[in-house]
Amino acid sequence: MKKSLGVKPYLYPMPVLMIATYGEDGTVDVMNMAWGGICASNLVALNIDEDHKTAENIKKRGAFTLSVADVDHLAEADFFGIATGNKMPDKFARSGLHAVKSEHVDAPVVEEFPITLECKVAEVQRSAGNFRVVGEIINVLADEKVLDEKGKVDPTKLNAFVFDQFQSGYYAIGGKVGQAWHSGAKFMK
Repeated sequence: MKKSLGVKPYLYPMPVLMIATYGEDGTVDVMNMAWGGICASNLVALNIDEDHKTAENIKKRGAFTLSVADVDHLAEADFFGIATGNKMPDKFARSGLHAVKSEHVDAPVVEEFPITLECKVAEVQRSAGNFRVVGEIINVLADEKVLDEKGKVDPTKLNAFVFDQFQSGYYAIGGKVGQAWHSGAKFMK
């Protein structure tokens, strides 16, 4: 039997995404967020509070990078969700991670994260207390260690983790359990 839990943001898995921007003075700012993802083949959507330093930077610079955090950098990724750039301007420096300027957009690329989407702002939407940024993917960077022999990203090599909305935990992503557009094909007959 199912039990009613009321209105909760209960979906699983939730991505652990790192949004990187530059502040007015060129300082690197990185924010951990779970409320976003791919919304079209060349677009991402980020749902963030407009009072975040990251939102201010995105509005001013018109660009950001979006990275997938890996288990090896879980502590740094979590720190980026705990600390706010509004109160801790040296937040990125404290993490010990490294960033370089994107060749495609006015935003930093965190070198330690295995995959990064370089994005320019396509649209900013405000509705019902929500601030949403739609970004156009201009380029994707991937560390060679996460690529397969065909040059495609191998999810098992990403060592990514997801956020648990139920108990506020992080969980490593496991192995492959099926093949999209094939595992359910038996029901087509």
